[in-house]
Amino acid sequence: MVAPTALKSKNKATKQNLENNNHVEENDEVLLTTDITNNDDEDNMEVEDSSKSNKVVLDVDGKPKFTKQSASKTTNVKPEMRKVPVPPHRMAPLKQQWSKIYPPLVDHLKLQVRMNLKTKTVELKTNMKYTKDPDALQKGADFLKAFTLGFDLDDAIALLRLDDLYIETFEIKDVKTLQGDHLSRAIGRIAGKDGRTKFSIENATRTRLVIADSKIHILGGFTNIKMAREAVVSLILGAPPGKVYGNLRTIASRLKERY
Repeated sequence: MVAPTALKSKNKATKQNLENNNHVEENDEVLLTTDITNNDDEDNMEVEDSSKSNKVVLDVDGKPKFTKQSASKTTNVKPEMRKVPVPPHRMAPLKQQWSKIYPPLVDHLKLQVRMNLKTKTVELKTNMKYTKDPDALQKGADFLKAFTLGFDLDDAIALLRLDDLYIETFEIKDVKTLQGDHLSRAIGRIAGKDGRTKFSIENATRTRLVIADSKIHILGGFTNIKMAREAVVSLILGAPPGKVYGNLRTIASRLKERY
């Protein structure tokens, strides 16, 4: 028989061992749980961040929606000045129609305008308070240049309202070296009787032509200027007007189909 004191000591030892083991297991469990939860939280945070960065919001039609970009800072217009020379034969029309020339420049482009009679120029200047378009000075100079080249005032104003209009200038000598009566006959072929050929080219190609001695100015879109120039070049090279009219008819029909 085993003494009861020995049994009591054994029971106490086993209880102490069990308690120590329980404490160790609890500590181990606590340590394990803290590590696991921290790792899980970090993984979850990374997944959420990646999901937020890669998340695409779709609208009703299934198209992606993008957040609005912050408004860019307003561009400050620099104080600039430009002088547009006026040829002597265009000073009289400039004075007559000055009351119609400066309102688009002042009201639409917000520029300061002055006609200098001593230097025979039109001076343009940007206004720091009111001028907002950085290209306003260039547009105003193109408008005045078109008027000084001989275009009608309404056609020149179209340069201010439309962005895809250009002016192309070339001489008859650039196409073919002609002198004397040959040069005058070429100019007559381009103009036609009472300006009919010129008007037909303008209406077919939707451009505007100005014949100033041996120089030819064309106002219009890029493709339209190209078609008008081809017609003028063919007339300079001696093509009969009837053939040019036929080509213009085909060009006009194509333009109607496009637009």
